[in-house]
Amino acid sequence: MTRESIVTMIQGRREAFVRRDAAALAAGHAKDGVLESPGAGGTVTGREAIAKIYREWFEGFPDVTMEWTELVIDGDRVVQMGTMSGTDTGGFMGLAATGRRFCFPIALMFTLEDGLIVHERRVYDFTGMLVQIGVLKAKPA
Repeated sequence: MTRESIVTMIQGRREAFVRRDAAALAAGHAKDGVLESPGAGGTVTGREAIAKIYREWFEGFPDVTMEWTELVIDGDRVVQMGTMSGTDTGGFMGLAATGRRFCFPIALMFTLEDGLIVHERRVYDFTGMLVQIGVLKAKPA
């Protein structure tokens, strides 16, 4: 893929995220693609499993937003950096909604092949997010 085609692909993903379109986001992954994410409980494989992760986030946090700050492209490797925020109004991981907000920096690292994401790794402070929404309690220092 050219740099220009990757930028266009990433822009399409940003637009699908704004629309909360889990199917469109999952369609950008290879049929047997891999997603590593703390919010996915580790690693999931396959477009359907990846679509489920997107749906769970959109259902748990209907107002979720991403503010993108950087895009780094090196051949078939892409890193997207930004800030993710939202409110736990839909419940998450089978737990009741807390009504509390979260906000954290996030890095998404993609490996591309034939115009699709074959591997994605999400890096963010999942434990910190769970503390922010009130699912976990932090001990005072």
